[in-house]
Formats: sequence, C-alpha cells, structure tokens
Amino acid sequence: MTLSYLPVPAGPPDDVPPYEPWTGEAETLAGAAAAGRRAAVWIRSLPSPPSPTPVWVWLVGDLAGAVEDAMAALDPGDCDRTDGHGLAVDGQGGIGPVTRSMLAAVPCVVSDTDWLTVDQQVRLLAVASAVTGAAGVLAQDPGSAILHGLLARLCTVLDHAARPDGPAWVSCAVEP
Repeated sequence: MTLSYLPVPAGPPDDVPPYEPWTGEAETLAGAAAAGRRAAVWIRSLPSPPSPTPVWVWLVGDLAGAVEDAMAALDPGDCDRTDGHGLAVDGQGGIGPVTRSMLAAVPCVVSDTDWLTVDQQVRLLAVASAVTGAAGVLAQDPGSAILHGLLARLCTVLDHAARPDGPAWVSCAVEP
C-alpha cells in the first residue's frame, strides 16, 4: 500500500488572513454571555439539601462558574479548521477541556440531587446541554451560528431552563 501525502500549502505560515468578525458577532456573543450569567444566578439560587453535600457545593460553585465562564468565553475563531500540514483540527468553540468535562458530568451528578425537584434536575440537564451545544455550533459552523440565529436559539433554551423557580413563572404554551 502506498501513502501519498498532500503538499503543504504554499507560502509562509503567517500568510493566513486575520480573523474577520461576522456581522452581528459582538452583539450575539454579548447576549450569550448575559444568558450564561442568568443561568449561573439560577444555579446558585437552587435550594440546598438539609445538610450541605459536596454535590450541592459543586453545583452552586464550580458548575455555576463553569456555565458563566463558558458562555462568556465562546469564540467563533476556535472553529473546525485545517492545520498547516492539512490535518483536520476540531474546534472547541472557546470552551476548554476542564469546563467541557464539568458539563459532561452533569447527567451523572443530577442523580445525586434528590433534594431538587424533577423539574430542577431536568433544567440543570438542559443548561449543561445548551452550553455544550453553543460551543459545538460555534465550532462546527460559526457563520450559521451567528448569522442565522443558531446561537441565539440555544441562548433562548438556556434562558428558559434557567427561569426563576416558583409559581410566578407562567408558561406561554397553549393548552389543547
């Protein structure tokens, strides 16, 4: 079997044009950061168990901070690309591996939150999923994420999941 490698692109490594922001990028990313802050406030407002546990401390501390930091750090420039040798590099959308692993742990941790209502547990799962999805959509297709509202839709999901608890919240869904 013969392996043939593609030639390295001509020109010096610094001939890559500088990153050009998408139209509306600053506003979209500012909205995402604000949605992350609101979600973190909601997570920090979750009730504590009768006696504080390490899971509760992790939720209201590390997880809330990770959600807030991740949404503030979203980066359309950290997208899927090809390196100087023609190899594919997966983008991360601005979220680092530690934050990614914290978000991935939420489904396992939720099973230990028996003091929370099922609604709160499901909403925690939705928050982790929306934040992970926001980074993923930016990494895979930043243009569609920003120009076609994909990131904004995920921020709407994040806001819905992180809505305040209690009877004051009223669904706008139409009943059959």
